[in-house]
Amino acid sequence: MRISVQPCCWLLTATLCIAAAQDKPIAHFHHVHLNSTNPEAAIDFYTSHFDCKKASYHGEEAISTPNAWLLFNKVSTPAPFEVISAIWHIGWGAEDMPATYRHQLDIGTVFQTPITDISGLTNSPNFFYAYVDGPGHELIELNTSNNHRFGHIHLFSKDPIAAADWYARNFGVFRTGGRSPSHEPRFYKGYQVGPSATVVMDHINIIIFPIEHARQTFPELWKNRTDFATTKGRAIDHIAFSVDDPLATRERLRQAGVEVDSDGFLEGPDGVRIELVQAEAHNAATSPAQTSGTRAQATSAPRR
Repeated sequence: MRISVQPCCWLLTATLCIAAAQDKPIAHFHHVHLNSTNPEAAIDFYTSHFDCKKASYHGEEAISTPNAWLLFNKVSTPAPFEVISAIWHIGWGAEDMPATYRHQLDIGTVFQTPITDISGLTNSPNFFYAYVDGPGHELIELNTSNNHRFGHIHLFSKDPIAAADWYARNFGVFRTGGRSPSHEPRFYKGYQVGPSATVVMDHINIIIFPIEHARQTFPELWKNRTDFATTKGRAIDHIAFSVDDPLATRERLRQAGVEVDSDGFLEGPDGVRIELVQAEAHNAATSPAQTSGTRAQATSAPRR
């Protein structure tokens, strides 16, 4: 499968901007959870292609990155991967994108979108991106950055600014930009890229683009669609935030009109599935391999 070259999917100012940590953050970015028919092979793929390593999370094989975990749920049939949910892709940086791209080709990496210069979008010279075809056909972006770490997750939304406000209000994330965001549509080479918003949790950028970009980029998939599919059960199933006190967080969210189910899951804007994980020890500058967490409903291993 190959996706035609489209304007990148995230903004340089969002990618390179890491917010100063709050004194007492409400939540931390904990993991991305994927569905895979062969988690062992998927882990081998990620560790051989990106800056991450194989690790153990509550007795289960997982991936540790300097900024977050990647966890895997074994499924019997391939999970749907088409971009019709609000989770678009996850991404790693590259200090020298052309060299990284050549190396990836040399080791046999399949790209859904080849290396593309989007300097005009980011207002930065020699700014490139490309989409790797992941082991479950999930989209993995490589992009010009000042590091080569896992650094962002890119979402779609019917209202990116309202979605960013929701994450800020309920989880205390930092929104980049400073000034009041514009609600006016913006376009790059005919593709709608705004209004958009970016929030930062620890060292992870959560970038939000308008649903119109999805409709333009994937017209066949969106031909008869009016709304997002839930992320549950898809190749990228959900994201997770860790909190110090899950019970207090659950009550705080309930009072804000956000319901958390008995397994610690809630639905974010546009059907994004979010899990609450209890933080036992967290340092945003420390590898997840040196931290631990439990589900909001205490368990001895990641809930599958």
